[in-house]
Amino acid sequence: MQRALLLENVHPDSVPILESAGYEVDYRKGALDEDELIAALDGVQLLGIRSKTEVTARVLAEAGDLVAVGAFSIGTNQINLTAAANRGIAVFNAPFSNTRSVVELAIAEIISLTRRMTERDRALHAGVWDKSAEGSHEVRGRTLGIVGYGNIGSQLSVLAENLGMSVIFYDTAEKLALGNARRAETLDELLETADVVTLHVDGRSGNAGLFGAKQFARMKQDAIFLNLCRGFVVDVDSLAEHITSGHLAGAAVDVFPQEPKKRGDTFDSVLRGLPNVILTPHVGGSTEEAQQSIGQFVAKKLSDYVTTGSTMLSVNLPNLQLEPTGVGRIKLLHRNVPGVLATVNQIFADHGANIEGQMLATRGDIGYVVTDISDVTERGASAKLQALDTTIRLRIRDAFDRPEFPPGPAAR
Repeated sequence: MQRALLLENVHPDSVPILESAGYEVDYRKGALDEDELIAALDGVQLLGIRSKTEVTARVLAEAGDLVAVGAFSIGTNQINLTAAANRGIAVFNAPFSNTRSVVELAIAEIISLTRRMTERDRALHAGVWDKSAEGSHEVRGRTLGIVGYGNIGSQLSVLAENLGMSVIFYDTAEKLALGNARRAETLDELLETADVVTLHVDGRSGNAGLFGAKQFARMKQDAIFLNLCRGFVVDVDSLAEHITSGHLAGAAVDVFPQEPKKRGDTFDSVLRGLPNVILTPHVGGSTEEAQQSIGQFVAKKLSDYVTTGSTMLSVNLPNLQLEPTGVGRIKLLHRNVPGVLATVNQIFADHGANIEGQMLATRGDIGYVVTDISDVTERGASAKLQALDTTIRLRIRDAFDRPEFPPGPAAR
């Protein structure tokens, strides 16, 4: 039986999906460091993680049996996507499943900070009746600035408008403005306009240090700041300075440059104890509904990949999905160089194999061709395909349910 390793307490609904695909599942609650992960991946074909486990190039090089990685999260910056692709290892994530949960948290925090509910709550817990309207405002009529207008940012835009807020957004890519939202031409324009600034950018390395002293200084007096995307995007020391100086009226932070490895570990930050600051432990997508949806979605993607070869929504391989024809299926990841498909089909022709269905897709220097042929392994073509100097990985599923081939000559 093939094996799957699930880490970091991913939703248990993922387990029966992988078991139904023929996998024995090793389910663990915590993250693993690099050496621990390498040891645990011996004989494992599928790996499931969340945000704490780092799948480095060294891990991928050592994990000779690994076929696919599922990130049970939106982000995939914890995985070396290029190294995975070069070894023919597919990576999947959940780009939509926790969108609503993150948006609802953002809305709750915007209202809480604007009403200074944090301070009222703290006073009452301390036994002090501090009834006052000072510094407390409605969100209606205020301007929300959204940095990053993707799945989360755009849905937040719609809900914020329903609360009576005006919305301005900034994104480096062309995005369709929803409702009455207005696009800012520059980040500075957004910062100088918005009463609330919220970050929803992705985890690409180019976003590191995106928001620091210069950006905070541009924000309006008594503005509010939220970061629910990536910890490395924000200079938290600068944020703390602008809170303590009184320039900013409050902040909510869900992600941090360094985060504890597991639940119960000690957390420290310069933001602790600051007035009107909400700190949450990376729980933007941590609702039972979102985690269940993520668990089912990513597990299904992994199952589809190993059973049918579908790479739809893979973040590092060419995307294709060939409807099954009921015969043997050959899945070949290869270097994207001229003539590969002709060479592959000539091998099939030389062995008298009739192609029942075929689809090719490319992504950068990686190509992926899925071909349906009856009894291809009995004809001897598979050995020639595996030996091609362009082959990264060859996988075959036929009536005999044969195992995966190891990485081919072009894997590096």
